Amino acid sequence: MTQGARRRAVLGAAVLGSAAVLSAGSAGTAQARPSAPHRRLPVPTVIAHRGASGYRPEHTLGSYQLALDMGAHVIEQDLVPTKDGHLVCRHENDITGTTDVADHPEFASRKTTKTVDGTTLTGWFTEDFTLAELKTLRAKERIPATRQENTLYDGRWTVPTFEEVLRWAEKEGRRRGHPVWLYVETKHPTYFRKLGLGLEERLARLLRRYGRHGADSPTFLQSFEPTSMERMAKLVSTPRVVLLWTPDDRPWDFREAGDPRTVADLITPEGLKGIAAYAQGIGPLLDLVIPKDKNGKLGKPTTLVRDAHAAKLLVHPYTLRNENTFLPADFRRGTDPAAFGDVFGAYETYFATGIDGIFTDHPDTGLLAAGDARTR
Repeated sequence: MTQGARRRAVLGAAVLGSAAVLSAGSAGTAQARPSAPHRRLPVPTVIAHRGASGYRPEHTLGSYQLALDMGAHVIEQDLVPTKDGHLVCRHENDITGTTDVADHPEFASRKTTKTVDGTTLTGWFTEDFTLAELKTLRAKERIPATRQENTLYDGRWTVPTFEEVLRWAEKEGRRRGHPVWLYVETKHPTYFRKLGLGLEERLARLLRRYGRHGADSPTFLQSFEPTSMERMAKLVSTPRVVLLWTPDDRPWDFREAGDPRTVADLITPEGLKGIAAYAQGIGPLLDLVIPKDKNGKLGKPTTLVRDAHAAKLLVHPYTLRNENTFLPADFRRGTDPAAFGDVFGAYETYFATGIDGIFTDHPDTGLLAAGDARTR
């Protein structure tokens, strides 16, 4: 079977099975942790990472729509600002690899070098474009060498504003008879605040405008900067999640403030108790749940899930993808890095740790695996 045929077979299976997966919501809810702010969500919750980004260019309305059509429980957006203060959906403010900006001679002079959270980057950045200018660009596949089939959709969609996504979610919610759940990340908030383009206040205004500011709204907020979620806690009641990278990582807001703590400090029982004072969950790197050995194979699970649940925090780790190149070594199949490996085996292993949900680029496989987990 060709790689394309394998993908179509997986997608077809998920479409046929999505109704069954969603109908299991009540059973999934019964498994929800006592602290879960959204008891209506099935557990494990399948979160579409940047939409169905395994099949469409990420953070496009096409990617979000496909994820919703597949049956994803929650759909993620990453937010960065434009020069004139609009919030748009991009994984990074550097749009060199996710748009056709390099093909626009009128913007050649905008190419520049910046340091964002300690990393030096050369390219084009959203904060140097007005929304009107940004809308002249078209989105494209970020990793074409791995996802060649996704390049078919290059140029099909523009960069969406978050308000456009909110309107889309309202429309789709009315059509389907139930709310569309969103998972919204503030990207580089300290960096943008220094530019006078603070994210939190702008985001809070939109959440209030579209009725997603309450504790029971169909929305999660998230950030790698804990103080961004502390700030959001003062602006809205929308549930919040702190994202966590490697143990030695020091969140950028901590660095700016001279706070010596690292992720290793935050994932101790005491650190998790501190997070629970202003957030309802954590979004750890999968390696914090099950570390890999020197050969890239999964080792023994840590106590993170148990400790987080003891602090009444949800655990939504990131990111599981189908391709060999992204899978733990023990779940890769064959030698083609872009081919799909034994992702169902990987899901089974991660779900066995008791996580409440997972981010995935491929919601169809995630939904099938979550359905399997509920029947065990």
